[in-house]
Amino acid sequence: MSTNTELARLLQLASPTLPVGAFSYSQGLEAAVEAGIVHDRESAEQWIAELLSLTLARLEAPILARLIAAWRAGAHATVERWNDDFLASRETRELRAETVQMGYSLRVLLAQLEEATPLEAIDEPSFPAAFAYAVARWQIDAHDALVAYLWAWLENQVMAALKALPLGQTDGQRILLALGSRLEAIAREAETLDDDALGAYAPGLAMLSSLHENQYSRLFRS
Repeated sequence: MSTNTELARLLQLASPTLPVGAFSYSQGLEAAVEAGIVHDRESAEQWIAELLSLTLARLEAPILARLIAAWRAGAHATVERWNDDFLASRETRELRAETVQMGYSLRVLLAQLEEATPLEAIDEPSFPAAFAYAVARWQIDAHDALVAYLWAWLENQVMAALKALPLGQTDGQRILLALGSRLEAIAREAETLDDDALGAYAPGLAMLSSLHENQYSRLFRS
């Protein structure tokens, strides 16, 4: 595959137009706004930055890297192992439902684009498992895919903040500029972590996500 084609495929996967429903979730941010923890650009940037460093960098991104390698090796049992581990790491019903729904949507899309895929053999593919399959199938560089995955997550979080708070587009771009510069280092770290070093610790996210499941008025899906 040419470099230009690989880049186009990577941009397609990371695009907000990818029809997997990512825009409909806030991953606890809406509950943080309701609780007054996130209330302006600075607090939104801090919230998103902490999730990047405490959850994605230490667990989600490393698992994605392992899933990409497993798909490329044709190691389907390893894919299922890491998919199961990721699902088990979702601490609330809504966080688990989010990744299962997005994984299902991407599986359906890929099947429509390329007919049957090995994803059909997995009962509940998480979004990282489906994303990793597309990366392997489309021969996209694994490191670039990690950065793009992190960027797509970051962009979605910023868009959620713009919807939930009285922030302008410039505020959103400032957050993206500040935190986007960290993604390369996070991806590098994710590629080097040993299995026994994996683990996310964000009890505040778990509590707020649980509260969001029963929040009376909300914009985002639970």
